[in-house]
Amino acid sequence: MSKHTNTSAGDERRAMGAFVRRIREQRGLTQADVARALKTSQSAIVRMEKGGQNMGIDLLRKLGDVLDRKIVSVSDAVDFEIHGGRPLHGNVVTYGSKNGALGLLFASLLNRGTTVLHNIPRIEEVFRILEVFQSIGVQASWKDPNTIEIHPPKTFDLKGIDAKAAGRTRSVVMLLGSMIHRFPSFEIPSAGGCRMGMRTIAAHRYGLEALGVKITSARNAYMVRVGKLKPADIVMYESSDTAAENLLMAAALIPGVTTIRYAPPNYQVQDVCFFLEALGVKIEGIGTTVLTVHGVKEINRSIEWWNSEDPIEAMMFVSAAVTTRSELTILRCPIRFVELELLKLRCMGVRMNIGTPYLAKNGRTELVDLTVYPSKLRALHDKIHAQPYPGINSDSLPFFVPIATQATGATLIHDWMWENRAIYFTELNRLGANVTLADPHRVFVHGATSLTGAQVVCPPALRPAVIILIAMLAAEGTSILRNVYSIARGYEEIAARLNAIGADIRVIKGLA
Repeated sequence: MSKHTNTSAGDERRAMGAFVRRIREQRGLTQADVARALKTSQSAIVRMEKGGQNMGIDLLRKLGDVLDRKIVSVSDAVDFEIHGGRPLHGNVVTYGSKNGALGLLFASLLNRGTTVLHNIPRIEEVFRILEVFQSIGVQASWKDPNTIEIHPPKTFDLKGIDAKAAGRTRSVVMLLGSMIHRFPSFEIPSAGGCRMGMRTIAAHRYGLEALGVKITSARNAYMVRVGKLKPADIVMYESSDTAAENLLMAAALIPGVTTIRYAPPNYQVQDVCFFLEALGVKIEGIGTTVLTVHGVKEINRSIEWWNSEDPIEAMMFVSAAVTTRSELTILRCPIRFVELELLKLRCMGVRMNIGTPYLAKNGRTELVDLTVYPSKLRALHDKIHAQPYPGINSDSLPFFVPIATQATGATLIHDWMWENRAIYFTELNRLGANVTLADPHRVFVHGATSLTGAQVVCPPALRPAVIILIAMLAAEGTSILRNVYSIARGYEEIAARLNAIGADIRVIKGLA
């Protein structure tokens, strides 16, 4: 074998070792953790990561399982094999909010000190944001299974941004709120995420323009020029959660009083408000549609903060319990952000018990323990549709679709907010549902129908993908749900957690 071949093989081993080390660190695992999982020595892991040991397919497959990440593959797809028709039972804990975590991560970039965030879900959306953060110079690492420590750099490297990771999440647009305080001009990749029709950043653009920022779109990026920043009285162009969070971050470091009108008081917006208050920014009107922000010149302090629980995840478990006619207790449910959804379900005949409220670890969000019981369901006479909070949450609306398949009568579900998302609801017909598309925003769900196992490819949108999973839990026989990345974007260890309460889901991975 030539010297050149030996050198190339060594370079490949070192590159693979560095890749394994990077994924291990992103997952918050030590070399000792990986060694225990592989039943080997820590020194062997050290050699692997330094490129001093050959790693065959079997070893790479095992590493992929331990790190929950493809090391090598012929496909990026992970599938679920679901044996349905089983009732769920017991208790399930609501994890930290996906959308709240994203807002807190971006808001932490306002702080020149160290931020420690607890109750952050280990989901693909968060992993993508951490990849973006690391690419621009932010030190962000897992300190515990659900705790991230963040150290912003003195100077951000926006030119080095990981465009691929940024392109897989639309939340990257929330870089605007902090970066306008660091650069006179810059660009960031345009937003990605779920594919559910046209999106604009009009609410971000018009609100930030009032503060002195000019945003234009060019190529696949947003071009930003920052003039003299000044407080303003802003009327939001539309009730956008991420735009409200961006405006809150922007106003936080503009000394003076900024008023944001028609701000949605949704859970993730409130979470950012609570966090900014803990950083020393006074905000009036939290929980209302008018926010008054008293901006400060600088934020530089060490802080620990707790993300609140996810109302959308709580509704997912409620939907799974109702659809499978199960008795299930959902612990730590953020009641104020699901109470209208629960009222609609009670009107459909769902029996439930709502416990006494208590506070989340942030000291602000009200939680309850909620038990759902097997119920005889009936369709509502009026339509079910989302509205800005305190209406039914847009992300919770799809969970009514699998429930409606088990309700006697016809249910009209109107998803006015997203173009084309309702089309994905008809995928439940593959399982035996009777869902009729009226137009790109409305479906009629005719019930009750018996669901049977089938093979379905996940839609490229998080909530529609999850409702197919819920329907498969209720469907008799075996179902295959292909390419579940969409679900992994927003739900941590969902197969294992569902299995723990009575489901039968096998995770199928390709060569890894």
